[in-house]
Amino acid sequence: MNSSETIDEQLLLELGEAPSIRRAIRLFEVVGMPARNLKERTREEYGKDLRLLAAFCEAQGRLQAEQLTLPLMEAYLAEMDRRGYASASRQRKTYAIRAFLSFLFRQGLIRQDIGRRLIPPRRTQKEPRFLSRAEYQALMAACEHHPRDAAIIELLLQTGIRRSEVVRLTIDDILELPERPTADPDNVGLLHVHRGRDKEETIPLNYKACVALQRYLAVRPASDLRALFLSRHGAPLSPRAVLNAVKGYAAAAGVPNVGVHTLRHTHGTHHVLQGTDLHTLQANMGHASVSTTELYLGLAGRARRKALQEHAL
Repeated sequence: MNSSETIDEQLLLELGEAPSIRRAIRLFEVVGMPARNLKERTREEYGKDLRLLAAFCEAQGRLQAEQLTLPLMEAYLAEMDRRGYASASRQRKTYAIRAFLSFLFRQGLIRQDIGRRLIPPRRTQKEPRFLSRAEYQALMAACEHHPRDAAIIELLLQTGIRRSEVVRLTIDDILELPERPTADPDNVGLLHVHRGRDKEETIPLNYKACVALQRYLAVRPASDLRALFLSRHGAPLSPRAVLNAVKGYAAAAGVPNVGVHTLRHTHGTHHVLQGTDLHTLQANMGHASVSTTELYLGLAGRARRKALQEHAL
């Protein structure tokens, strides 16, 4: 018997026939989630979601798992709506609750599988935000005197890579940088990107990305760390720091509603507008399917219509 089996059996003994909601959640975390082979991040999110549910139930005087009812769950969904949770967040929380309740039913800890009767709210799809040419030029102008941040933002715009991929970059991932970057198609740089889930790819760097990286590398602090982008204290840059930098320069440039993913959408949309092949764009952005990349066909079409209206002769 391995250690995890020992923990699971001990927990089952502690639970008895009438566990509290919080002990039932713990059982789901150590038995139910692993049995479903949920990803680590999903497990963390589900755990947080269910503890919020437990707090709500306790406020209603419901402490035991056997007191979980469909009306109580529907009241919690209504409370999430009242608190203004986004539809995507409410939907995920509902799926977490459904999985939890179905698990409790299979374990014989509640009498009915009320999870099957819980209807997730519809997810409202917002059209992705992308920057106009004037907006991204203003953004780049705002950070031009800060080589590290200019390199990060230029890299996001010119490659469309994700924030997580930016912070994972190391010095060794810059496979090639031309000595004198030009727009010559044969004079590109090469970047090794860690996509996640053991997926790695090499993508080309155009001359603008190469120039920005060269300027940053010329002033990058000496360090034994291999991380490409370092904080002012010499530590690897965090995802939050990248987001704060993008938002800060966007605010300074007077460009509203900008996040890191906005730059990814800007990359995709403007490449479609300029005629870049979808399969080329798919490979560069790391989409598993070209159908995901096709999103930018619609965004580019909207951009064209907007330009025709605004530039009417």
